[in-house]
Amino acid sequence: MWTVIHIAANRAQADMLKSLLESEGLMADIRPAGISMLGDGLFEVMALESEAEEAREILNDVGGCP
Repeated sequence: MWTVIHIAANRAQADMLKSLLESEGLMADIRPAGISMLGDGLFEVMALESEAEEAREILNDVGGCP
């Protein structure tokens, strides 16, 4: 089961975070976090529930993702 671990400000940031998690050997995915009328919009960055804590730690280590 997938768990949301971060809300990215845009698609580019979400793609970068997904790639980072995958480079660390974790499964990751992204999806829009709603419908945006202002362009790119927010994206959910997701990890497998069993890897969510490790994924959050990796994001925290790279620069303040809560």
